[in-house]
Amino acid sequence: MARFAALFCFSILVVFECASIDSAMKLKKGNISMKLTNYGARIVSLVLPDKNGKRGDVALGFDTIQGFMNASSPFGATVGRFAPRIAKAQFTLNGIVYKLPANSGNNTIHGGPKGFSQVVWKVKKYRPHGAIPRIDFVYHSFDGEQGFPGDLLVRTSYALLGDNQFCITMKAEALNKATPVNLFNHAFWNLGGHNSGDILSEKIQIFASHYLPTDSTLIPTGEIVTVKGTPYDFLTARTVGSRINELPKGYDTNYALDGSGSRKLKKAAIVHDEKSGRVMEILTDQLGVQLFTGNNLNVKGKGGFMYKPHGGLCVVTEGFPDSVNHPNFPSQIVSPGKPYKHIMLFKFSTL
Repeated sequence: MARFAALFCFSILVVFECASIDSAMKLKKGNISMKLTNYGARIVSLVLPDKNGKRGDVALGFDTIQGFMNASSPFGATVGRFAPRIAKAQFTLNGIVYKLPANSGNNTIHGGPKGFSQVVWKVKKYRPHGAIPRIDFVYHSFDGEQGFPGDLLVRTSYALLGDNQFCITMKAEALNKATPVNLFNHAFWNLGGHNSGDILSEKIQIFASHYLPTDSTLIPTGEIVTVKGTPYDFLTARTVGSRINELPKGYDTNYALDGSGSRKLKKAAIVHDEKSGRVMEILTDQLGVQLFTGNNLNVKGKGGFMYKPHGGLCVVTEGFPDSVNHPNFPSQIVSPGKPYKHIMLFKFSTL
């Protein structure tokens, strides 16, 4: 009887959210398979073979939706309306000061305490098999949600392509007011397998000659400086852990991608795990990429495995953080008739 009551209460919650949570959606093509949920329009798992043909899940996460709900980080989710951070939880647009709920000290992170990663999206299209397996999630963000102006119609699409590739496409349309938009996917990757330990021995190459320094609260100072002679230089591939001890906790750094004056698809990063042989190459049309080394991870994940600091790696393509408060940064303002688009292409191989 207690179990029935719990299920009944959960059903009421789902109805209140105006969409039901589905954690069983799967895409499969060849050797690659992906599970997704419409809670946060997120990746639940990504399974692909290593150099010996052994399949493994390379995405950190949880066995239940409740695990994702309880997590302090938005594992695998679509994050927005504006991510990662906005300084002092406010910005000025068209002469109006918009105050947001602060959820990271005095700042706003990942769109606020109930951003896009913490809402239930509608499933617009679901094709689990075929030439291009695909799923589209849609969310209507209302005017004033988490303090942001205007109604915003958002779509996140996942599609499996040939040769162990998948693409994430994010689109947003401002319906009646200008508004800041900076969306990304917050997957934690471990190419050795989600339960293989830390990512410090994985090699990474980042195609960026410059990065954005930050203050003690990880808000950009407004400068864009060279990586040369710093621990942030990954122009030549090296292990994640090779200079991480020179930083207070690890990497949580935005890079200005080379060729960022163009919105054409370009290489952002390549990650290689030598033990498994897996390689992940990321291409994007965005201006920047955020490297985050899971510095504060400390949570029990899939199969009861404990994800500890540096247990996963986020390589997040995005516009510049806090651009709404830095006139010298490229604008992330989206207006009616001028939609937002963000493409992420992931290519996997083995060496």
